[in-house]
Amino acid sequence: MQFVASEHPHRRLNPLNGQWVLVCPHRTQRPWSGQQEKAQKNELPEFDPTNPLCPGVTRPNGIQTPEYESTYVFENDFPALVEIVPVPPNSDDPLFQIAPARGNCRVMCFHPKSNLTLPTMSAAEIAVVIDEWISQFNELSAKYAWVQIFENKGATMGCSNPHPHCQIWSCSFLPTEPQLKQERLRAYYATNERPMLADYVERELQRQERIVIENRDWVVVVPFWATWPFETMLISRNNNKRINDLTTEQRYNLALTMKELTTKYDNLFHCSFPYSMGWHGAPTGPEHAHASSAHWTLHAIYYPPLLRSASVRKFMVGFELLAMAQRDLTPEQAAQRLREVDGKCHYLQK
Repeated sequence: MQFVASEHPHRRLNPLNGQWVLVCPHRTQRPWSGQQEKAQKNELPEFDPTNPLCPGVTRPNGIQTPEYESTYVFENDFPALVEIVPVPPNSDDPLFQIAPARGNCRVMCFHPKSNLTLPTMSAAEIAVVIDEWISQFNELSAKYAWVQIFENKGATMGCSNPHPHCQIWSCSFLPTEPQLKQERLRAYYATNERPMLADYVERELQRQERIVIENRDWVVVVPFWATWPFETMLISRNNNKRINDLTTEQRYNLALTMKELTTKYDNLFHCSFPYSMGWHGAPTGPEHAHASSAHWTLHAIYYPPLLRSASVRKFMVGFELLAMAQRDLTPEQAAQRLREVDGKCHYLQK
């Protein structure tokens, strides 16, 4: 019997973290009698006087949100990390290690209207969001080792407020996922004298199996090692190391690419497609200011949970929690579906 990746169980290695993913494509042949759902409508109001992220509304801490007309950034009222905190005592017990954790947490509103999301905003409006990301990054990266820009979209992903917004957490330390990437990317560069993701993009472009979007500055690909059904990576093609390396033209092309990708996501199941996304680039702060970043390539990761419809999602439970990540739909099949769906006209505008 000859191995066929679209039919037979196999494992795939994620070279960015050294972990394997179990792929079980034969399970997609299981009978499915799930519901065929109607397209979701956007029933959110443009302005909600009870939503603290709307212009002019008072937040729970008594501070009034200003009448902003574009993006708006403020210190998180309930931050996970704070700048002034006592340093924990050193421990000489290897089983009870503890370390300091300082930082800053901010919230950034994308737009004053509550009924918009990135795919329903214009490319020009998304470009303003990117400009503000870079402005925040410039300020925070001078002080902190890691600046994590991320968006949780939808209640499925734990987003407690539907107003279009993201968060920016800055850390005095290098968090687990970036630390793993730092080590793996550095090791690959030491052996190959090339950034891993630059080589990866080159080979994906040659194969054309998992590419979703490509243009002069950006590539969107369903990674060979993807865990979530429609997971994607948005990767710079210009050897950018950090988000503040982007030129004006690259920023605008990024806005166009993000709009196209998120429109494809929404059009896939005719719903406001939930996801968690965020940016990874070279570490920052005084500790990393003079260190080589040659092994890094700027990229964003999108982790969407939906599997078959607007309400049928993948859960990381059971085997996935206790043994290893697992998926049924192959990355190649997911990429084909995303390629084929319209990324130019949002279903709400048809």
